[in-house]
Amino acid sequence: MKFTVLLFLLSGLMASAAVDGVVMNSTTGKPAAGATVTLFQPTQQGPQFIDSVKTDAQGKFQITKEVPAGPGPLLLQAVYGGVQYNKMLPPGTPGTGVEIPVFESSKKQGDAKVDQHMILLEPSADGNVNVSESYVFKNDGKTTWNDPDHGTLQFALPALAQGKVEVNALAPGGLPVRKAPDPGSRPNTFKLDFPIKPGESRVDLQWSMPFRSPGIFENEIITKGGNTRVIAPVGVTFKGDTLQNLGQEPRTQATIWGVTGNVMKFTVEGTGTLSDPNAGAQQEGGQSSGGGGQPALGMNMPKLYSLVSGASDLGTQLNAVKYLLGSVLGMLILGFIILYRKGNPIEGDSYSPVQETKASKHARGRG
Repeated sequence: MKFTVLLFLLSGLMASAAVDGVVMNSTTGKPAAGATVTLFQPTQQGPQFIDSVKTDAQGKFQITKEVPAGPGPLLLQAVYGGVQYNKMLPPGTPGTGVEIPVFESSKKQGDAKVDQHMILLEPSADGNVNVSESYVFKNDGKTTWNDPDHGTLQFALPALAQGKVEVNALAPGGLPVRKAPDPGSRPNTFKLDFPIKPGESRVDLQWSMPFRSPGIFENEIITKGGNTRVIAPVGVTFKGDTLQNLGQEPRTQATIWGVTGNVMKFTVEGTGTLSDPNAGAQQEGGQSSGGGGQPALGMNMPKLYSLVSGASDLGTQLNAVKYLLGSVLGMLILGFIILYRKGNPIEGDSYSPVQETKASKHARGRG
């Protein structure tokens, strides 16, 4: 009985605990006055808006409205200079003295650049090719590149794709958001309004078009920088004067090719999808096993805890999608980076995208 009463009292204290801290302008090293800070509590039923306040002259904020007790994290969102910055508070994290870093924005590219560009082609026997592209941005500066008029990423699609593309963007330390690209200056070109914050960001494109093997794949690279690689899964071969064979990714046995120039044009023959060639071996308990007894890389789409963050109308977006994308892009990026960047793999490759809609009354930042 005493234990039950103690738990009740503790849960009551947790429910009424305040969240406070400071929003710091990491560009200037000074507090950010006038930033809008919003607190959300993600739940299985969607995000619960708690409260929204402005920072004072010292960049400080305090949210005193009662936070319902729950096992999940809390999400703080600061909007500064028209750009949204998120701060996740995992369970057990103190809610006092929280620092949310923000940055000044500029339409100039500054230190932001495309570090890697990866393209996976998966021709199928039904007469289509599925294409997954990833642009990895690095921003080593202290300013967010934010250019709504021209976009921070410009890309082209073949005319046969009919302009149908799914775009998902991931900011540093954040969670992904589904973005809607705008038409570019020429037919079949597009521009993406997505702020590139200091750190590493990623933009993923998924599209398809009719394609018969053998056939010619041709497309233009508009946003330049870094290296462009194209990936051929097992069963698919590429041939072209502008391609250089860089070897195989060891896990999936996919062949990786370097691309020279800004126009890709090469022959594609065969069909295949990116998967672990050892996935056929089944472990006890029904789990697939790859080489060395490790779980195989699968193409399943498991359900996620409904926790995503993204663009300005976060209240709507957190409830929009509860599923992972297929693990194609995760496998592609993980294997590629292990081979060619010789660094740590990108974290958070598996995620739930969310659909961008109009800004809500609670949050008006972007990205």
